[in-house]
Amino acid sequence: MAQLKNIYGAISKEEIIKKQESLQQKYNEFKSKSLKLNMMRGVPSIAQLELSNDILTAPLENMTAKDIGDVRNYGGLMGAAEARELFRDLLDAESIDEVMVLGNSSLSIMYDTMAKAMLFGVQDGSPAWGKLEKVKFLCPVPGYDRHFSICQAMGIEMINITMTETGPDMDEVEKLVSSDASVKGIWCVPKYSNPDGITYSDDTVRRFAALLPAADDFRIFWDNAYCVHDLIEPGDELLNILSELKKNNKEDMVYIFASTAKITFAGGGISAICASKRNIKFMNDKIFVQTIGPDKINQLKHVQFLKDKAGIMAHMDKHRKILKPKFDAVTESLENNLKEFKEANLASWINPNGGYFISLFVPEGCAKKTIELCSEAGVALTPAGSAYPYKKDPYDSNIRIAPTFPSVQDLNVAVDVLCVCIKLAYIEKIIAD
Repeated sequence: MAQLKNIYGAISKEEIIKKQESLQQKYNEFKSKSLKLNMMRGVPSIAQLELSNDILTAPLENMTAKDIGDVRNYGGLMGAAEARELFRDLLDAESIDEVMVLGNSSLSIMYDTMAKAMLFGVQDGSPAWGKLEKVKFLCPVPGYDRHFSICQAMGIEMINITMTETGPDMDEVEKLVSSDASVKGIWCVPKYSNPDGITYSDDTVRRFAALLPAADDFRIFWDNAYCVHDLIEPGDELLNILSELKKNNKEDMVYIFASTAKITFAGGGISAICASKRNIKFMNDKIFVQTIGPDKINQLKHVQFLKDKAGIMAHMDKHRKILKPKFDAVTESLENNLKEFKEANLASWINPNGGYFISLFVPEGCAKKTIELCSEAGVALTPAGSAYPYKKDPYDSNIRIAPTFPSVQDLNVAVDVLCVCIKLAYIEKIIAD
């Protein structure tokens, strides 16, 4: 690693140590307050959860789904038609035959989809990935730690892909996908990516749709977790990957995942997979021996509450009004506290237009120490390296901030602590060098 730039200029070591002592005094003052502030994960706040309480209290108006009958009974592996229609419109699919609505977690569907690929392959006649000598997945970084945990749990080798301001570096993606048949897929959070908050450009989506994989069973895992989670009006627009793939007769190449976890209840929502009719049929055939049906009662309760896509967007506007001041508080505090670091290219972040995170890059070699100092001062952050495969940040510089759960007042304090810890970690590095 190259030696860190000293933003304090040509001053003596003694003067730098005086700066360190001043920062240490501020840090000790924070420690004396016995803070308990948490910015670890993207958890909806209580105020957000209470927006959906009518789901719990309103009686279900109709116990019958139009395709499967009584939702209190067995059956309906694909989910209730009304719920499939809701996700069809949310994800701009052509028909409900491209949609399955399942349980409360899209992460569970992603894990299950990967497990089925390992056990059975991705189509009739395709090899089970688990029987192959090697399976590789491309992982845009920084990215979602749970995606990487799925691969690691199943013994899938992960390859870092650089994120750019328009999405993954498609030159890297195209080269690896076209030249290596052991590359079986790529993880994507295409709108307001976790944690950078980047939305893939139209060109990036079209290049995904035009990929020429060396592996016939290559799959794009398109985790559209933040498809309606805008912080501004209007929010970012994301090109429809399934529609673009259809233009190239490659619609089998993608699985799209979404849920209401951050729309209604994080533990009691509904989730869906959207894919080609062929992929959905294959998935349905395998699920037949796994379950006797999802919770269709909860599906109809969600449809009754949300009604349609317009109803979802109106509901998400209420979320936006709660979340926008929190994100503003974090970014304004970073601007005020880290101005000299930003000007010296020693710190950077994106003010996202949506999603649940702010991705902060601090001086190289300082993220782990910063997070340790924050923890000792009572501010919990996601462990260093979590946004990278195998939890190995090659530059030890990325910190993921989750502003959603704390109050604005708590966020102001937490970010003040964070910035003091960044400066302490940096100045310790300077002195050591």
